Amino acid sequence: MKADGKILVSRHSGFNRIVLTENFEGLRTLRFSDGGPCQSIVKLGDPEHLALAYTKVLAQGLAFVENPKRILVLGLGGGTLPFLFHTIFQNAQVDVVEIDPDVLAVAREFCGFVESARLRVHLEDARDFIERHEVCYDVIVLDCFGAESIPQHLLTSEFLEEVHHSLAPGGIAVANVWGRTDNRLYERMLRTYRAEFKEVFVLDVPGAGTKVFVALTFHEGRTHAELLERMLAIPIRRSPLDAPLRFRNSDHETLQDAGSVLRD
Repeated sequence: MKADGKILVSRHSGFNRIVLTENFEGLRTLRFSDGGPCQSIVKLGDPEHLALAYTKVLAQGLAFVENPKRILVLGLGGGTLPFLFHTIFQNAQVDVVEIDPDVLAVAREFCGFVESARLRVHLEDARDFIERHEVCYDVIVLDCFGAESIPQHLLTSEFLEEVHHSLAPGGIAVANVWGRTDNRLYERMLRTYRAEFKEVFVLDVPGAGTKVFVALTFHEGRTHAELLERMLAIPIRRSPLDAPLRFRNSDHETLQDAGSVLRD
């Protein structure tokens, strides 16, 4: 037994140590190291159960785009976000890119992840996929974490330029990132996103060390109140205990680091 429950999986893949536990409530938690950051929390049979605060915030970030028809998720984890998008956007094709076949195997066997004609997984490096495919997406979600951080080659200006080119007109990129307290590159990451997109919004994740960037291929003309109304209309399960959603245009972020954008 571990502090957060019974061990269901503990194995080394070619990329990570995969640890999956289950607590007394039946919640299954995926990590990529013993005691490392939580990658996913899954409740079997309930794809709309969002235990991690960032998943609720990130899902609401999709309010910046109208009726997404093609969604790309970079990073599978336990499959929480792809399965959620498959459920709430019923006219959308959801593609997932995951580099580690063992992560996919664990998601299938232990996390209830099931592929379909509208939900497909590609076993490939995220950057290789972006550079090789010519399909344009309405939404690209960047949720690629290793045991402790986002891989360096998925942070650079060159990569984000390819992400931008893979978006349809009016498309958005939505990224889960560590905030400045736990991430010495935070300000340079934000500068890099701002250099490659028309506008970037920053969404706060309550009680966590992460932020969500929403990077736009267009200039946003709606007011803060109008955007908030659209975010709250995204059909996710909310709790009265959820903190109010806080977000802002990144132009209002105070950047103290004079560093340059990140490059290959």
